[in-house]
Amino acid sequence: MNFCEPNAANYYLEAHAVMLAMSYRRWLGDDLIIGSADLVAGKELARALYESPFAIVSHGTQADPIFNYGNLTALRLFEMTWDEFTRLPSRISAEPIHRNERQRLMDEVTRNGFIPDYRGVRISKNGRRFLIERATVWNIVESSGALYGQAAMFADWRFLDSPAMLEAGRA
Repeated sequence: MNFCEPNAANYYLEAHAVMLAMSYRRWLGDDLIIGSADLVAGKELARALYESPFAIVSHGTQADPIFNYGNLTALRLFEMTWDEFTRLPSRISAEPIHRNERQRLMDEVTRNGFIPDYRGVRISKNGRRFLIERATVWNIVESSGALYGQAAMFADWRFLDSPAMLEAGRA
């Protein structure tokens, strides 16, 4: 499913954001955003997810899953617009040499529901390589229990391009 970019007019993709948060709670027993249980309206949660300082991405269940969500932090990190990101097969976010490892991770998440401490190299649209660390990856499930996709959240990353370009992200 390809959504329009989250904004006030579409309630920041409230239904998708609530599904992300509910699935996270189902697998990890915790709030995706601290205090999100106190956010009465899903729209408040959705906006908080979209504007959060940590990266959150998700993809669907296609044979070659396509990203269907990336918050502002993820879009900046991957150096893409919403439209570019939500047309990208998620496997392309890893360099070719890392794709087998990425697939092994996705298979493990499918089997177990989540992985709490993933580490891997990703690549932006402009070729910038970055290492994500301590990422949580989980299955997104509908209220019926049907698999809807997979999501990842991470607050720790560093660019690998060159010593002069080293940056760190931390929520």
